[in-house]
Amino acid sequence: MNEFREMRRKRQLLPEEESVAILQKSTSGTLALLGDNDYPYAVPISYVYQAGRLYFHSAMEGHKIDAIRKCSKASFCIIDQDDVRPEKYTTYFRSVIAFGRIHIVEDETEKLAMARMLGNRYNPNHDEDLQKEIECGLSHMLVIRFDIEHLTGKEAIELMKSRHERNNIVRKKDC
Repeated sequence: MNEFREMRRKRQLLPEEESVAILQKSTSGTLALLGDNDYPYAVPISYVYQAGRLYFHSAMEGHKIDAIRKCSKASFCIIDQDDVRPEKYTTYFRSVIAFGRIHIVEDETEKLAMARMLGNRYNPNHDEDLQKEIECGLSHMLVIRFDIEHLTGKEAIELMKSRHERNNIVRKKDC
C-alpha cells in the first residue's frame, strides 16, 4: 500500500514539473507540523527550493522547533493562484502540497551553504551584506531541511481548460 493517498480528483492533478516550477518561483507557504498536545501547528514561512528539498531558517527555539524535534513528518502548502469568482461560487485556484520529513541541519558546511542560498534568494547580488549578516547571525540561527517524499499540485478545471486552449493555439501557430 502506498503511504500517501491518491488525489481524488485526478484530472485536476498538475504534472510534477509544473508543481516543481511553482515551488521554484514561490517565496512562502504554510508549514504544517504536529504541535503541542498533538494539535496541528501550521505556520507561514519563507523558503527556498533546491533538488527535491525545501530549506527554511528559524530562531533557535520555539513552537516550530519543538514540533520538529517531536515528529519529523510534515507537510508544506503553497497557494500559487486564488482567483475568487463570486458569480460562480467558486475559486480558480492552483496549489501545491509537499509531504516529507523535516530535520534541523546539524552539518555546519550544509548550514552555511543553505544560509547563503536563502540570503541570495531574498536579497540577490548583495554578497558583502550577506556575508556580514551570516557572520553576525549564523550562530543564532537554525537551518531546517524538508526532504520531499510526495508532491502533488492541483488546479481548477477552468484553469486547466484555459491552459489547454492556449497550448492548442500555440501548436496551431507552429504548423
